[in-house]
Amino acid sequence: MSICIVVIVLIGYVMALAGVRVIELAGLAPAPFCGMILADFGAKVIRVDRTKVAVSVDTQARGKQSVSLNLKSPEGVAVLKTLCIQSDVVLEPFRKGVMEKLGLGPEELLRENPRLIYARLTGYGQSGSYARAAGHDINYLAMSGLLSMLGRSSEKLYAPLNLLADFAGGGLTCALGIVLALLERSRSGQGQIIDASMVEGAAYLGSFVWKSRSTGLWNRPRGQNLLDSGAPFYDTYRTADGKYMAVGAIEPQFYDQLIHGLGLKAADLPNQMSISDWPELKRTFTQVFAKKTQAEWSDIFDGTDACVTPVLPLDEAGLHPHNLQRRSFLSNAQGEVSPKPAPVLSRTPAQPSMSRDPFIGEHTHSVLEEYGFEPAKIEQLVSAGVVECNKAKARL
Repeated sequence: MSICIVVIVLIGYVMALAGVRVIELAGLAPAPFCGMILADFGAKVIRVDRTKVAVSVDTQARGKQSVSLNLKSPEGVAVLKTLCIQSDVVLEPFRKGVMEKLGLGPEELLRENPRLIYARLTGYGQSGSYARAAGHDINYLAMSGLLSMLGRSSEKLYAPLNLLADFAGGGLTCALGIVLALLERSRSGQGQIIDASMVEGAAYLGSFVWKSRSTGLWNRPRGQNLLDSGAPFYDTYRTADGKYMAVGAIEPQFYDQLIHGLGLKAADLPNQMSISDWPELKRTFTQVFAKKTQAEWSDIFDGTDACVTPVLPLDEAGLHPHNLQRRSFLSNAQGEVSPKPAPVLSRTPAQPSMSRDPFIGEHTHSVLEEYGFEPAKIEQLVSAGVVECNKAKARL
């Protein structure tokens, strides 16, 4: 037993965020992802769930603990306040004003814990005419300006899943803000408020688009430019077995290898950058790629600099030799496959939990004890319906 304890302590010690305590108010998609990032890199993340909820919708609960509180009761709010002011980070995903109504706004909590980092992750931010408005990834992406540029020229605009605003502009950007605030706190000793807007996060993610407009890279209509599926050498092509290959042969030397791999002759083709000839060149590439299977094209292009790779479905990505060699995907105790944390740190790598996600309220008792609640007080809170402990259920 003592050996196991030592191993656990060592693993926790080497991770970059070891010792950081995070209170994550349960929410959807972006905030859970932010919390999972922090947990993967060593933070102790405690997700605060509502009572009388059977199943969590958090599919990104890896490495987290769950406390179940009734925030409709003053006692539940008081418990949450205790947790918050004894932690390093509060991560809240609610619309503007919700936490203030509970008396748990950042001003109140920072007054009692000046070192607290209060991260507010919302769609539109804490100010502006849309601050209290509802929305989803597609709305935030639309407001960022980026959605206007997404989609092929012959089709309507489309949002690529809910990745750009929810997860990249939201959860990931918020995690960066938290880490930056923790770094600054190590110098000043002071916490601060993070206003993470998914609109602004998505727009910031698109800085290259904004700042490269003067180069002529986006001068043509949507879907007819170099990087938005307009160029035949930057697109996807269907193979003989109904799969796809991705082509990104922009530079001339890479393009030459693409043409060679396709069995074509440059002399028989128009100039690579003859935009007026792109539609015809794309038809040629389409016909050629359709003659072989994905595996055959992979054999041809692997080991070259043609920038041609197979388009891998989720259940095959982890099986590709390159990803296997880097152990880019991991499998948890239930056999569920997901990406490993990124980036890889040489001295303090992430050590993500491989156990199952927590049941709602599974850790209520242990967390409250850790935060100074006496066992008798915890039992009183349970009896009053202020908290729920589902530890017994978790053992089934």
